[in-house]
Amino acid sequence: MNEVIVVFNAGSTSLKFGAYAVEATESLSLRCEGQIDSMQGDPRFIVKNAAGEVLGANEWGKGHTIDHRIALHFVIGWLETNLAKTKVIAAGHRVVLGGTRFDGPVRIEGDVLDYLDSLCAIEPSHQPFNVHGARALAEAFPGLPQVACFDTSFHRTMPEVAQTYALPQDVRDAGVRHWGYHGISYDYISRQVPKFAPDARRVIAAHLGGGASLCAMLDGRSVETTMGFAGVSGLPMVTRSGDVPSGALFYLLRRKLFDVASLEKMLYERAGLLGLSGISDDMRVLQESGDPRAVAAIDYFVYAMTKYVGAYTAVLGGLDALVFTAGIGEHSAPVRAALCGRLAWLDVRLDEQANISGGPRISTLDSGVSVWVIPTNEDLMIAQHTLAVIRP
Repeated sequence: MNEVIVVFNAGSTSLKFGAYAVEATESLSLRCEGQIDSMQGDPRFIVKNAAGEVLGANEWGKGHTIDHRIALHFVIGWLETNLAKTKVIAAGHRVVLGGTRFDGPVRIEGDVLDYLDSLCAIEPSHQPFNVHGARALAEAFPGLPQVACFDTSFHRTMPEVAQTYALPQDVRDAGVRHWGYHGISYDYISRQVPKFAPDARRVIAAHLGGGASLCAMLDGRSVETTMGFAGVSGLPMVTRSGDVPSGALFYLLRRKLFDVASLEKMLYERAGLLGLSGISDDMRVLQESGDPRAVAAIDYFVYAMTKYVGAYTAVLGGLDALVFTAGIGEHSAPVRAALCGRLAWLDVRLDEQANISGGPRISTLDSGVSVWVIPTNEDLMIAQHTLAVIRP
């Protein structure tokens, strides 16, 4: 019987998954990945193998509604039925926030989900659905071991001064601190960097996707990151604002241009590249557009990164390597070139042809800072952590 670990990422109306086979050496290999989307009106299931070939699909029909429990039951049932001699031995969940209690992956048992549920007010965009997915799976398969892996855990190595805001103690005790996110991705990248640049101790990684952030790492450990209390801060993103002065937000509320709910919606869904350009939230569309607003939006994105790279180089006491990852980071040669061009003062020297071809090394051999494109793999990282927890 082939043992499989399934990784889940539960959203508000979607469920993404990846199935990893546990090999004899305890290594993991991707068997398939897929998702169920539009769960609240037109549910559709699709699954593909590691080569991207469609293995199966299903539609429930327009107007049909399914919940996470039904979706999870369907996925596991499909895997055990359609992957020959397969048994699902555990599930790993991406959970955004682990709070102060969890600085690493944890088996879901006891009051773990109750604690994670208590953090939903801090990060309401993802946390409630991540927790709900784990609860639904526990109801559908009560004997199946489950492990939670957190985007915030990797950043608990940041110095206390980097995790603190200048606020009264009672406010800080209420959970207002610099949490940091994208930690599962940075955890994976921190383990890949030594394979490419074994002597690089001071590294800045740029996770540039739908959400975007930078992380400063020293010897593979996080010391600073741009996302702060919530996932809307730091760099501008495709639809999220990034840093906005708090005084400006108070002003908008005083003017009654927004209430709390509509202000949050604007910052998360109408800002960033979309808000700046008024054209699209897709970097590919903006790069192909000749509209000055598109050019200005990309320039702002690169400018924001430039400021943070300068600050983080100071925090690290220098810079040995710069890493690009995630959708924009891995696929946008113009964005990579623009940032590297602004970092000439750090003796960053771009190999233009290598950058166009996607690397992995995109800096010249004589560059003072080596620059890399390293694809991230958050699902594999979660699967590895899950296996380590259930088989310590």
